[in-house]
Amino acid sequence: MNAASTAAREVVALPMPELPEVETTLRGIASHAVGRTVAEVRIHDHRLRWPIPSSLPETLVGRRLTGLKRRSKYLLFRFERARGDTSDHAGTLLVHLGMTGSLRWYSSDAQLPARRLHDHVDIRFAGNGLLRYHDPRRFGAMLWLNDPADDHPLLAKLGPEPFSPDFNAASLQRSLKSRSAAIKLALMDNHVVVGVGNIYANEALFRAGIRPTRAANRISKARLGRLVDEVRSTLTEAIAKAAARCATTSTAVASQAISSSSTLRTDAQGCRAARAAPRCERRGLAGAQQFSVPDVRPRYASSEIGLPATFCMLDSPPDQG
Repeated sequence: MNAASTAAREVVALPMPELPEVETTLRGIASHAVGRTVAEVRIHDHRLRWPIPSSLPETLVGRRLTGLKRRSKYLLFRFERARGDTSDHAGTLLVHLGMTGSLRWYSSDAQLPARRLHDHVDIRFAGNGLLRYHDPRRFGAMLWLNDPADDHPLLAKLGPEPFSPDFNAASLQRSLKSRSAAIKLALMDNHVVVGVGNIYANEALFRAGIRPTRAANRISKARLGRLVDEVRSTLTEAIAKAAARCATTSTAVASQAISSSSTLRTDAQGCRAARAAPRCERRGLAGAQQFSVPDVRPRYASSEIGLPATFCMLDSPPDQG
């Protein structure tokens, strides 16, 4: 098989990273990288969704990573100002994984494999430790943000985090009062709440007993309150599954299915789990696939949510084959 065929097969195999995958990536990296100083940056390919700044190596080298947080599906690496440069200022490295991106942490050169075709950026830290960015489709991003980072156009207009107190029944009702579009589309809008992708919107709506096509502004505050709870519980379970998989996988790969779709209640097999296969509806909604079971209460559904993929990135060898 030639290199082009291998690359094409790899692109198809990698699922889009959603909030649970990004959160798992953050937790895995933070404990290893925070507090370390950047020693070297190598950019092998600048061509992401927006070109990686050619000045990034000069900007990062010598800076200590002081914190790492997630905003929506953006990873924000907080760096202090460069040592000995009183004219410099602290800043933030924004990373987005796009459709096929992943970050891997390697603790030593002994565990570092040869660079692959789509390994675009290596960030080496003092005292061993390397962070590698891999992205076959190159829809991700890696940008330097000057303070205040939250004012950057990519971040400034984002809605509340799903685990934030700002995401509640009252605030959701206010956001939806003028929206006659389907509730599922509203739930996936980052201006309403961030990080609720297609499969998690499907699952949360199913658990809350709300039809995905129902007009967003025609749902009561009480039902919206239940939806808020189900969004949180759905994402919490997905993150927990990802973390458990990473903790028990000795040879981790960047994208690894951790449960079959039969445990997802809002896909085709989930409809069968709900004992309502003849009435399972499959339809598109603004380009996204959805499944729903009319008039079937959640008590008939399976008790687990499946997670399509996780990003276990600690000391991970490259995918084989």
